[in-house]
Amino acid sequence: MAQRIVVIEDERDIVELLDYTLRKEGFDVRGCSRGKEGLDALRRGPVDLALIDIMLPDLSGLEVCKLLRADENLHRLPVIFLTAKGEELDRILGLEFGADDYVVKPFSPRELVARIKAVLRRQGRAEEDHVQVVEVQGLRLDPNTQEAIVRGQSVELSSLEFKLLHFLASHPRRIFPRESLLDRVWGRDRFVTPRTVDVHIRRLREKIEMKPAKPQYLQTVRGSGYRFSVEADGA
Repeated sequence: MAQRIVVIEDERDIVELLDYTLRKEGFDVRGCSRGKEGLDALRRGPVDLALIDIMLPDLSGLEVCKLLRADENLHRLPVIFLTAKGEELDRILGLEFGADDYVVKPFSPRELVARIKAVLRRQGRAEEDHVQVVEVQGLRLDPNTQEAIVRGQSVELSSLEFKLLHFLASHPRRIFPRESLLDRVWGRDRFVTPRTVDVHIRRLREKIEMKPAKPQYLQTVRGSGYRFSVEADGA
């Protein structure tokens, strides 16, 4: 069965270009011109990836992504933002809202297809990677169900957030530079920058740490990278 992509974009010419390009690559495509319409299509499912424009007439793409990440059935759905905004702050904001990647208009259809395939490959590896359950200091991570339990409470993580946290927790005390984390977690077919690691670490801290400014688990080692600590208190 062809993988299904929902495109939420209000510019007709871009929708037609994406529909032609993605169908040529073997994808099943559903186009929506409004955020609410796109949300309805995503909730009806099944969907493998959402391609969302940030500037939409009703809900913004950021709002759509935020609602997806709060939905227990869709919080792991891969999301790529498509937008004319190209400033670094906008890219970081998109990632902080839970996007897996960010493509700036005007874009190369070939590059966009490559990015989509890279995100889907990464998603597939995460779902197929049946490795050990990690239990340490009130944290339990089950990669077979992608369930994260922190201090007895279930925490909703995207597939990428779970994979990053599980990788670091599986290698306690070891320091990983940003580039190393990109290779190990995002994979070598990635298109993102080292700053992406900082954004995802910050998102994880907000979700799992009692005091994000003084993290117990995900600690920064200045000039070196990040490590997962198994000490009782943050450093």
